[in-house]
Amino acid sequence: MKVAVATAALLLPAAAWAQDEGPRFCPNRPSLESSACTTEPGRVHVEFSVADWTLDDDAGERNDTILGGDFLARLGVGSSTEVQLAWTPVAYARTRDKATGAVSRVARPGDARLAVRQNLANPDGSGLSYGLEPFVTLPVGRSPVGAGTWGAGVVLPVTYDVSDTVNVGFTGELDAAPDDDGRGRHLQYSGVAATSLQLTRALSLTVEGELLRDRDPTGHETQALAGLGMLWKYSRTRAFYAEAIGGLNGASPDVQLYAGVAALF
Repeated sequence: MKVAVATAALLLPAAAWAQDEGPRFCPNRPSLESSACTTEPGRVHVEFSVADWTLDDDAGERNDTILGGDFLARLGVGSSTEVQLAWTPVAYARTRDKATGAVSRVARPGDARLAVRQNLANPDGSGLSYGLEPFVTLPVGRSPVGAGTWGAGVVLPVTYDVSDTVNVGFTGELDAAPDDDGRGRHLQYSGVAATSLQLTRALSLTVEGELLRDRDPTGHETQALAGLGMLWKYSRTRAFYAEAIGGLNGASPDVQLYAGVAALF
């Protein structure tokens, strides 16, 4: 019931749609990359996923992960600064061993992420916009959804308006990522390149690709991902988003599908 009420509140159009000049409203999703756009002071931006499923299928086992109520809250605290809280209240993980047929199921909360986004040029995301976003992850979740220890990193987003309808971006990230065994941290880094196309005043598409290098002590791997996302701003402060992400090599999850709503208060 609480999830239904929260979703309904996000879907309700706001009165700001009738204004000539809308507020700064720049959802992170749908995208593998980040943004340098920040929320205006005193306002709260929320992104709430209503569906999120990931499949990782290999020769030995099949893993399905479903996130419930995954959200990101962004609070504007300065003209070009915001603080963020992200958390997954519950995640359902199902694993089937293909050799024995054994199936395990667990439901766990995920870890929390705290971040500060500081824009360094054009906080509304227009023109050439860039910034930095240091963050920490807190082990409030439980295995296999939670990492079991803290992590930290920094995100470096850059976006550029090629024209009124085309935007390109690159996001670099450097992490002290939790080890798989939860006993320490290791180096992880990634880069995302994306192109966004403004099809109409309300509708945009994002095409992107990511390379991620994970140097976990149990085994180093490189993931390659490609994504296609859609954002529909049905009012000046409300939007619906969805994205399909596919793995391009054996180290990557096979597919991820998610959808949700974003709202500015």
